[in-house]
Amino acid sequence: MSKRRACVWAGIDAGKGHHWTAAVDETGATLWSKKIDNDESAILSALGEILDLADEVRWAVDISGTASALLLALLAAHGQQAVYVPGRTVNRMAGAYRGEAKTDARDAYIIAETARHRRDFATIDVPAQLAAELALLTAHRSDLVADRVRMINRLRDVLTGVFPALERSFDYSAHKGALVLLTGYQTPAAIRRRGRARLTAWLANRDVRSADAVAVTALEAARTQQTALPGEEVAAQIVADLAEQILALDERLKRIEKRIRETFRSHPQAAIIESLPGMGPMLGAEFVVAAGDLTAYADAGHLASAAGLVPVPRDSGRRTGNLHRPKRYSRRLRRVFYLSAQTSIIREGPNRDFYLKKRGEGCKHVQAIIALARRRASVLWALLRDGRMFTTAPPVTQAA
Repeated sequence: MSKRRACVWAGIDAGKGHHWTAAVDETGATLWSKKIDNDESAILSALGEILDLADEVRWAVDISGTASALLLALLAAHGQQAVYVPGRTVNRMAGAYRGEAKTDARDAYIIAETARHRRDFATIDVPAQLAAELALLTAHRSDLVADRVRMINRLRDVLTGVFPALERSFDYSAHKGALVLLTGYQTPAAIRRRGRARLTAWLANRDVRSADAVAVTALEAARTQQTALPGEEVAAQIVADLAEQILALDERLKRIEKRIRETFRSHPQAAIIESLPGMGPMLGAEFVVAAGDLTAYADAGHLASAAGLVPVPRDSGRRTGNLHRPKRYSRRLRRVFYLSAQTSIIREGPNRDFYLKKRGEGCKHVQAIIALARRRASVLWALLRDGRMFTTAPPVTQAA
């Protein structure tokens, strides 16, 4: 019977079907290394064996997504916390150990060893129910938006092959009436046969706004092409199917966005987040998911750094002040601040004034937006810290 240690480090190479876990002591010797199925009973059994090795177990995992969701939830339920070791760090640390083999067991050992040597990795927090729901809803919405972009591109490509004039006439990504038109009429001959009056009535019966304008534009395009191209009938059917799918997808997006809006506004700090100009419910929900627990950020600078809005120095010798864009940051969090900053400059106010000031100093558009996003990160952090709404006038204490 081996003696019980004071502390061991457990590294987990997570996967969809199974995880490989290795536990090492303070000398780096392997005490436990096994394959664990991604199943509750198997994880609990391995958890009990590892906890019996020492008084304290420090866990580290290389994936914090859906593949390790059950594992992390079970660790949290037993009072255990895990840190996140990025895959890039694991890959680089592998070169510091002997051998060139790449196995799950070796990766788990390297994760445990990396966590033993370094104490600055971020702790993985199991999200609360509200944050978990928002994470699933926003991820699903992103998938639907990507599907919509793909289908619109496919529709435009097929339509260009048989009716290029009609393809140029509408912006199908933002014109519902044009999509409704394509569900019934896709060729020049069919539109000419229908005529303006009957085509307008057909569109109006399907609740198309400005039905007459859509009909006129389609007829003008149809009169410019008298030739029927090869494969026109098959292409017309494909275009109609794609248009129907896009319209159905738009309805799904409306439902999912309504649910995101309702779920986000049940968050205790939703009103504060939405009070910041440019931060609507969609971006607010993504902020809650990407930022997580705000207590993890000691100040506004840490939040901005996590979003990649703070340059990092690359000095050497006499070369100083050499600042570069960071490489390791939350892309999702940066996207939230960037898009919200870009939206906020549309209307008059302090955001637009600051943007114009930066442009006047010689900054390009992207540079000015990033500078504004950095400033807004500090403002949002202060609002959430103080629990107050955004106002154009500064607080009384700061004004004094």
